[in-house]
Amino acid sequence: MNPIVISIGLLLCSNIFMTFAWYAHLKELSAKPWFVAALISWGVALLEYLFQVPANRIGYTVLSVGQLKIIQEVITLSIFVPFSLYYLKEPLKLDYLWAGLCLLGAVFFMFREKLS
Repeated sequence: MNPIVISIGLLLCSNIFMTFAWYAHLKELSAKPWFVAALISWGVALLEYLFQVPANRIGYTVLSVGQLKIIQEVITLSIFVPFSLYYLKEPLKLDYLWAGLCLLGAVFFMFREKLS
């Protein structure tokens, strides 16, 4: 299987855990002390790293670090926006669209050598 596809799949899994580790405690553990939320989040973040580290190692065999980072940011926004809307019940804002368009520009610049 293509290393880029494997890397993207692992990064998708990683980002799901990352998003929950970073933000789910705002909804689920708001009545608990911050250190309880931190300990639980660290446990979830461990699962994130079990996907993220191999994703970057595999991806780095065919991509630059900058390309991996931009892929990560696109995936992060792709996971965060639905999470924010459906899980945290945040309102939809045009700012998400503008951020996405800026990321598309970043993707273009990071991958333009491969396009030509």
